[in-house]
This record gives sequence, C-alpha cells and structure tokens, in this order.
Amino acid sequence: MRDRKLNRLRGFNYSQSGYYFITICTKNKEEWFGRIENEEMILNKYGKIVSQCWYDLPNHYSNCSLGSFVIMPNHVHGIIMINDKNAVGNGLKPFPTHGLSEIMRGFKTFSSRKINEAVENGNRFQWQKSFYDHVIRNEKSLDNLRQYIQNNPLKWELDIENIRSGAIRSSQKSDKDYYKKIIHGGSR
Repeated sequence: MRDRKLNRLRGFNYSQSGYYFITICTKNKEEWFGRIENEEMILNKYGKIVSQCWYDLPNHYSNCSLGSFVIMPNHVHGIIMINDKNAVGNGLKPFPTHGLSEIMRGFKTFSSRKINEAVENGNRFQWQKSFYDHVIRNEKSLDNLRQYIQNNPLKWELDIENIRSGAIRSSQKSDKDYYKKIIHGGSR
C-alpha cells in the first residue's frame, strides 16, 4: 500500500467551531465551470450547479455557515464557518455536528451527481480526491483569505491552480507554500 499524504492537522477536531478556508480542484484540473473574461468569472451551466450546491450546504449541515466563495474555471475557494453550538436536538439528544471533511464530501457528492446528470457529451465530471484546507486562526488571515477569494478572477494568470500558468507553478515549492504567502499577507 502506498502511504497517503496527510492533508489535515494531526489531532485537530475539524468539527469544532471555527473558520476554515478550503480549495477543491477538478480532477486533472480540467476547466469545467466556465471561463475568465475581462478578469471576471463567467459561469457555465456546470459552474451554476456548483454555486447552487455550495449555497445549499447550510440546509444539509445545520452547524455550518458560509463565508466568501468563488468558482474558478477548474476549482473553488471558500470559507466555511462551523459552529458546534448550532447542533439542535429533538428534545432527547442533540443531532450530531458534522466536520469539515463530511461537509466537503457532501458538497462534492451533491455537485458531482447534478453535473453528471446535466452532461450531454458523455464526459464524466469528477473532483480531485481530496481538498486543501487551512484552519483560520486570526482576523488578519481571515481578511487576507477573503481578499484573495474576492480577487481570484482578477489574478487568474497568476493562480497556482491555472494549468496554463506553468511558469507560476514551477516557481512555487508547493501548494502549501503558495497558500501560506496568501494567508500571511505575502504577494503571490
């Protein structure tokens, strides 16, 4: 068996209250969701499905609310707030709270199913197997990430997820290093 890279913080409870930044890419970073035109993201029907599924998450997971979000041609960035105090019960015991991985699994499952129902050319849509996450620990990081998400379409040519910007990707040590600069306020 091949050793899998650990994506999450060891020992961290991802169902506890907090702010979480996520990035999810399409399989092979294929551009499924639309295009950047004049520094603006133009969603196609698949991008609109992704948007609907994202904004529907709080209807399925009562302990989550949504912050900044952007759909790019081949990935999404978002901020999810988990509030473990939102778990209401039926009078006998509280309903379980869902962790970040469960919420992302649901998002990927709901959106994949709906996109594949809408696909006309026989292709099959898939997300990458995992997702990038960062536990947001302070207001400065939260502000930096909100600004990054909001400005992502303006800087598509510099985005590490843009497979056409090979020079940008080759200059980065890793996705983790790329996002670390953003989180801490460095330029990309």
